[in-house]
Amino acid sequence: MSGSSFSKTTKLPPTTTGFPLRFDNSFTKDLPGDLLVPTAPYDMLPAGDDSGEIPVPQSKFRASRQVRGALWSWAVPIEHENPQLVGVSSSGAQLIGLKSEDFWRDPQLAAAVWSGNQRLPGSHPWAHCYGGHQFGVWADQLGDGRAISLGQVLNNTGDVWEVQLKGAGRTPYSRFADGYAVRRSSIREYLAAEHMNALGVPTSRSLTLVFTDRVVEREEPELGAIVTRLAPSWVRFGSFELPASRGDFNLLRKLADYVIHHHYYSELIQPAADDKSGGGGVYIRLLQVVVERTVAMVAAWQAVGFCHGVMNTDNMSILGLTIDYGPYAFLDAYDPDFICNHSDPAGRYAFREQPHVALWNLVRLAGPLSRLVGQDPEEDASSETLEAVTKALNSFGSEYSRKYAELMRRKFGLSSDHDSADMATIVQPFLELLERGHTDYTFAMRALCDVPLLLKSEDGAGLEQHIDALAARSDCSRLGGGDWQGDMRAFYEGVYGPRLAAQGVIDQDSAKAVGAGMRLANPRHVLRNWVAQDIIDRVKDKNDDDDVLCCVDQALELLTTHAFDDTVPEHLKDMAERYAGPVPQWGEGLQCSCSS
Repeated sequence: MSGSSFSKTTKLPPTTTGFPLRFDNSFTKDLPGDLLVPTAPYDMLPAGDDSGEIPVPQSKFRASRQVRGALWSWAVPIEHENPQLVGVSSSGAQLIGLKSEDFWRDPQLAAAVWSGNQRLPGSHPWAHCYGGHQFGVWADQLGDGRAISLGQVLNNTGDVWEVQLKGAGRTPYSRFADGYAVRRSSIREYLAAEHMNALGVPTSRSLTLVFTDRVVEREEPELGAIVTRLAPSWVRFGSFELPASRGDFNLLRKLADYVIHHHYYSELIQPAADDKSGGGGVYIRLLQVVVERTVAMVAAWQAVGFCHGVMNTDNMSILGLTIDYGPYAFLDAYDPDFICNHSDPAGRYAFREQPHVALWNLVRLAGPLSRLVGQDPEEDASSETLEAVTKALNSFGSEYSRKYAELMRRKFGLSSDHDSADMATIVQPFLELLERGHTDYTFAMRALCDVPLLLKSEDGAGLEQHIDALAARSDCSRLGGGDWQGDMRAFYEGVYGPRLAAQGVIDQDSAKAVGAGMRLANPRHVLRNWVAQDIIDRVKDKNDDDDVLCCVDQALELLTTHAFDDTVPEHLKDMAERYAGPVPQWGEGLQCSCSS
């Protein structure tokens, strides 16, 4: 979009009340911003001026350009036609001290605020500046091209949440894109973040989903939407990579110090007080704790069967959170080589590759952080620094193995202190059987919860029915080679059962207790690609606004409150049975792209 497409002045969204939020905004107060517009737009308005118009060309807020010496730029959300409030996450609202009724009390006002059409007092919107490696290739400056942070909200417990609109319009980082998001991708992100939180996976959060009547050009014209999403910080690995790539080590140090002080205070500030290495050691410890957070995130992905799809360094949170839900998917059949993003034909981000890519990305982060250790960042890192960095990165493998084993033992009902060989003797052989049969992963893990009790039954019919049900949720063409069902039975009776007995599962009561615990670790409902598409199609087919609200609300309730439940409220029963059932033929092998 050329500069001639923009007006010579900028109209700001009007300020309104209705959501009593306390904005902190330390990120823009403490860190250098874009000098092309040094003053916050709302601070440019003369006292008593209700026009909302400032004498700054729109191009300074919405035309793509290179931004140097800064970590952010002021942004102005664009006005959207006919915004409609479609969804509110009550648990997301609680994070910033609100209740869902605060939104539904006046849905028109809520839609205006959470689309960016109106501004809350204390909000000074900005867009982050960062770079990144995309599919392994350095892409230089990227930044928030369609995400605009409204501000950092301080809640009643002292926690800070950065509130961000995704799809609110162009910023200086939009490059060739339009800054908008469509309903399809917005529904997926809104549901996914809250669902992942319910599954216990570290993640950003969702607050609201707003539809608009804007026509957005993608592969075909689609209607627009805005998701309000929350995270303690939206700083990414790429936020560190960009200033380092430009040799701006002063800016890099300011960012690292900010992240340490505001997000890793208890873990890093006190140890830094005892650091005798001139302060550089704290940056190595920052790398170490980010390694640990990233390990926890990726291990949770692998355990629950989640494939992110686009693990570029600009999509990696410095806090170890799952962010930027794009072409993600949950496994249907257990296939370690599964690729969820059809823009990734080489499989760089295939399911089995995710731990390896996470480490590769951490190596990219380690480069900038290592520059901060020592007196002169222009000089090559010392041998001591390289040794410390290597040690932090090398800890990834053992930490990942430990964390993944911890999660999988819980899913199998295995006591963690009993047998260190569980991964090799129990977990991996079972997964190999699932891979061999192309068996539904979520269904198989949920059905596993019944096996401890089935093994204690004198009548073997129950176990036979269980194995038959697994076969029914497998690829029949793959079951012909060898006795798959016989091998599954042999695993249960000859391997899994004796292991449970060794930890004291010796009667029906103890088997029931183990199975109940397993049900808390193995969800019945996950947001599979076909489930997400079914919800999107249902919303598209609704002619009544109330029906749309009901569909989205019910999906969110099922995937959060009842993700682990066999029994659900009456109004969710049909949806629950359908979404826990077999993958429909039209839903097999669904992939998404990065276009949204």
